Amino acid sequence: MTTRIAVDWGTSALRLWALDAAGTPMVERRSDKGMGRLSSEAFEPAFLEIAGDLLAESGQTQVLICGMAGARDGWCEAPYRATPARLTAPEATRVPTQDARLDVRILGGVSQAEPADVMRGEETQIAGFLVNDPAFDGTLCLPGTHTKWVQVSDGTIQDFCTVMTGELFALLSRQSVLRRSVESDAPLSMPSFSAAVREAVEQPERLTAALFSLRAEGLVAGLRPESAKSRLSGLLIGQELAATRARWLGRSVTIIGDDSLAELYRSALETLGTVAQCQSGSALSLLGLGAAFDTVFSPDFSRKLSSETQI
Repeated sequence: MTTRIAVDWGTSALRLWALDAAGTPMVERRSDKGMGRLSSEAFEPAFLEIAGDLLAESGQTQVLICGMAGARDGWCEAPYRATPARLTAPEATRVPTQDARLDVRILGGVSQAEPADVMRGEETQIAGFLVNDPAFDGTLCLPGTHTKWVQVSDGTIQDFCTVMTGELFALLSRQSVLRRSVESDAPLSMPSFSAAVREAVEQPERLTAALFSLRAEGLVAGLRPESAKSRLSGLLIGQELAATRARWLGRSVTIIGDDSLAELYRSALETLGTVAQCQSGSALSLLGLGAAFDTVFSPDFSRKLSSETQI
């Protein structure tokens, strides 16, 4: 049993940690019941399904959540904070619950007015990163379905840019004319990947023509599916790097995310002469949630939440 539970609730899945009094994880669990599969009233049952046996026997269990549970279609909407957003001053929304054993709060995301952009969950990973490197001044890349390029200095998200590379790769490889050309479970060919990265950066205006050539080369030149898939990944990530060049060229860059995807971005940047470090996104989510617990569940913060609820 625990009195504190940290949750990273994404679109496709959630990860949960039961913490001891010192904030050390005692239990870690995953579920495929991400925000995309749930209606707002289904979040509490989904949470109790995975965590009900972890709740304290008496009193309330404090639950702190980051990510898409705070979206408009999530458990309870948690407002965005506008950039520049200082990450040492977290904001959270209290969630009404049916189960009296729960005290649930969701951390808000970060928004940007010009150009318009939003993030949910990544800001908590960044807060976790800053626990270990509070003086960081540079660029953080958080690859995923929607990759974030974030400028951070003085413990603050100054501005950011979202690129839909991951979603484009999924659509093109599963639903486009390229789906059979790139159908392969083999590991990516890194020489093919790197060559495609360079091609896309050098001639970004040819992206759509270069994409169709993957289909044509399979038909007339015998391009193997694993090579075509590697080139598809390289072309899309290369195009992304061409578009975000000002954010990484000549800057200190750290990549935060899933090990395999982070390594792919590190390799692409290395192909272009930029050295980047990688860190685990999951580990930093937990670190960021842990750093926010004492603030969000402090008596002063709770009184502030209660006052806002009455208004």
